[in-house]
Amino acid sequence: MKRSTERFLTTHTGSLPRPDDLIKMMFAKEEGVPVDPVALDARIRSAVAEVVGKQAKAGVDIINDGEMSKPSYATYIKDRLDGFGGESNSFKYQDLNDFPVLERKVFGDPGRSRRKTPACTSDISVRDEKAAHTDAQNLKDALAAVKSEEGFMSAASPGVVGLFFANQHYKDRETYLYAIAEAMRPEYEAVAKAGFVLQLDCPDLAMGRHIQFADLPVKEFRKNAQLNIEVLNHAVANIPPEQLRMHLCWGNYEGPHHCDVPLADIIDVVFKAKPSYISFEAANPRHAHEWTLFESVKLPEGKVLIPGVLESKTNFIEHPELIAQRIGRYANLVGRENVIAGSDCGYGTWVGQAAVDPDVVWAKMAAMAEGARIATKQFWKS
Repeated sequence: MKRSTERFLTTHTGSLPRPDDLIKMMFAKEEGVPVDPVALDARIRSAVAEVVGKQAKAGVDIINDGEMSKPSYATYIKDRLDGFGGESNSFKYQDLNDFPVLERKVFGDPGRSRRKTPACTSDISVRDEKAAHTDAQNLKDALAAVKSEEGFMSAASPGVVGLFFANQHYKDRETYLYAIAEAMRPEYEAVAKAGFVLQLDCPDLAMGRHIQFADLPVKEFRKNAQLNIEVLNHAVANIPPEQLRMHLCWGNYEGPHHCDVPLADIIDVVFKAKPSYISFEAANPRHAHEWTLFESVKLPEGKVLIPGVLESKTNFIEHPELIAQRIGRYANLVGRENVIAGSDCGYGTWVGQAAVDPDVVWAKMAAMAEGARIATKQFWKS
């Protein structure tokens, strides 16, 4: 992936607003209504072309496919892997326990309420190896149309798959995670071989604390997070670090988030992951203060930060000057060449989930590009 050598670059987390007609088709598929696969594939392909064009128009430098083919960033694996069936366990979000009205609102979201997370009930294996190749080709063709060569594609990490899909088959969590890793490896390597940067989505390293391991002390959670990192590194052993990025997330939902694990409690574990690029929430009110962590924590050689400078759950359009300030805070601490501007999380994490109006999303992206230009003038005066 590009390194900043003369200006601040921009990107985002992954999921982007899907067209209404594609949402309807994907809802139907999730609910078992027959959908013409040829028509669905064609609409996904055209939607990728559309969303790539919008990113380029907004001034985004490092572009992706918007996850147009996926019902969500994690649950899509049930359509590509065998070994899942029945019902999975449903986690309680610790921060929502004291707010039952809000909890009903969060889980009543049309996209979230339709998500399917069956349990692992048999040996995991690859069912559809072509899907990742198709996604890659769709993005490659769309990038060519806007004369861009810089693209990334996201995929669920083994840890987040293990979070959402309960293990009812393997003897223990470690065995389960390594089975997921081996099954996901072909997808990871297909993205890399297509020439794209692979983003591994890792909410398990942060959100996992308050929904999967809420009853454990932080010390024990860190051990589980360390295992997730070891499995992740195993899964991408054949991909160079500079072709990898990871996204750290505390959950893309409008909750109080007062139970979020502090970044300071997990950053050393995160740094052990192979990816060179680390995307994380840095704009929302619960984590915007954590830039000061890097006053005392040294960024390891070869690592690049992608802090969120845009919130992903509000329709406020951030002022470009504020975005420039957010970029500058990190640049002052870790070096201008080690910072790329990004978004806190996705804008279409689940199909049908749209807290932010699609038109506002693109206005936010344009504001980020302008903020990056302002920051560039401040840090690259020559």
